[in-house]
Amino acid sequence: MVQSLAVSDNRFYATGKRKSSIARVWLKAGSGTIIVNGKKYNEYFKRPVLQLSIEKPFNVINKNNGYDVNCTVKGGGLTGQAGAVSLGISKALFVLDGTLRKTLKKEKLLTRDSRKVERKKYGQKKARRRFQFSKR
Repeated sequence: MVQSLAVSDNRFYATGKRKSSIARVWLKAGSGTIIVNGKKYNEYFKRPVLQLSIEKPFNVINKNNGYDVNCTVKGGGLTGQAGAVSLGISKALFVLDGTLRKTLKKEKLLTRDSRKVERKKYGQKKARRRFQFSKR
């Protein structure tokens, strides 16, 4: 179900996706630092809502300072990237400890949000917005 693997020296790997963003996440036991693309997560994601979304998997399992996270994320915008990182962290936690599955699943943290941007249709201004109709 979850395609992840254990890497050498007790590091666990998982991939998270959201919109058009892809996050590769490595998790290991440590002091609780989260690094995203070489920066601390609160420097990379300035908005508090995005920071909360990344912290949520750790808050759910009550281990805020238990694991170090190092991840690289590509594609999309900041919201999609934060969602991808959150899913990657949740999947890596599940691989690390299978007993966490029930608590993570209850909070819907192991489910990929498959919503994407709807494509623009020809003869319209946007995906659903049409040009103004003129009778005369």
